[in-house]
Amino acid sequence: MRDIITEIWSTARRNKLRTSLTGFAVAWGIFMLIVLLGSGNGLINAQLKQSSRFLSSSMVVFGGETSKPYQGLKEGRYIRLQTRDIETTETSFKETIDEVGAQYRTGATISLGQQYITPSICGVYPNHIKIDKVEMMQGRFVNDNDIKECRKVIIVSNKQAKELLNARTDKQQELSRLIGQYVEVGSFAFKVVGIYKENENGRADAFSSYTAIKRIFGANTDDAGRIEFTFHGLETEQANEQFEKGYRQRLNANHQAHPEDESAVWLWNRFTQNLQMETGIGIIRTALWIVGLFTLLSGIVGVSNIMLITVKERTHEFGIRKAIGAKPWSILKLIITESVIITTFFGYIGMVLGVAANEYMDATLGHETIDTGLFKATMFVDPTVGLDVCIEATMVMIIAGTIAGLIPAFKASRIRPIEALRAD
Repeated sequence: MRDIITEIWSTARRNKLRTSLTGFAVAWGIFMLIVLLGSGNGLINAQLKQSSRFLSSSMVVFGGETSKPYQGLKEGRYIRLQTRDIETTETSFKETIDEVGAQYRTGATISLGQQYITPSICGVYPNHIKIDKVEMMQGRFVNDNDIKECRKVIIVSNKQAKELLNARTDKQQELSRLIGQYVEVGSFAFKVVGIYKENENGRADAFSSYTAIKRIFGANTDDAGRIEFTFHGLETEQANEQFEKGYRQRLNANHQAHPEDESAVWLWNRFTQNLQMETGIGIIRTALWIVGLFTLLSGIVGVSNIMLITVKERTHEFGIRKAIGAKPWSILKLIITESVIITTFFGYIGMVLGVAANEYMDATLGHETIDTGLFKATMFVDPTVGLDVCIEATMVMIIAGTIAGLIPAFKASRIRPIEALRAD
């Protein structure tokens, strides 16, 4: 075996261009497959990360603007959701809707001594922690008693708590000092009852009870803010569309808007959003694999062509070998071994470079975020490919290279010495 490797090395040195082209075809096919799959996984992981921030079986309802005239009223009227819309949601769709809540947002300064922050304050119901998957670090979230008694309680993020305490770190033990203290929200005293973990890609709100925020900052209006609720039984996109149509018609009737006016009330349905995302992800995965496999195929074709040329160029040499007593198997083994060694070596280089390129993308693009206005989104997350995929792609190239060398090698091993010696 040592003699064969020495001979292959000698042949490669004599034919540097041919060996380089063979190696480039192999390495490029592996490299492009890994980079394409890594890039696709980065985009897919970013979308999955954003969708996982919310409960899939939930909806958020916003007021919109009418786009159709109705009952003597012109289009272009701005619709504000009202308390009766919350009541309609609770009473008219009991067979589908589980828990109904609402959000009332306002801006105010929160201060503790000389330290202050100016976040958006969101009055919510207890079900908001489940709908938006709020992760508590200390204390508790808004509960039913807070809603019933209009308690002035507040829940801040770990970064907000750090600023209010003027703390050096945001470790739980240090931030726990804030629990139970009173802070000023505008001109009112609110008790801090909880600290939650701030999402790195989101805009951090301070949470309080819906009834307290509504009473203090929206007492003179019937504005309900946004409605949010959880649901069950809507397993298909068609079922969700039917529910949305019926629900929108009921809320449109409360505001004298056309029953089919989809702009008057906006629905953010997380379930259909996830369904559409899964469909899109499936298309992206399929497209990436098709492009990647064709790229890999181009490498296989390159290896096959070069191996055919190699055997043709060495036909005279093989004739001499057979003339001095070489057996067909020795020629066959030589060509196959050369094909396997070259394909394995350059395939490994392509795999390493592909993994390095993915790591570079993760270190650069993986830390960039886009501010959408409502939240910050990372567009590229963990653009990596599993080690199994890398090894499998390399093995496919090695096997293809072996087969590519096997066919001409078999022909070369069967050629008669006299014919081989006459070959140009």
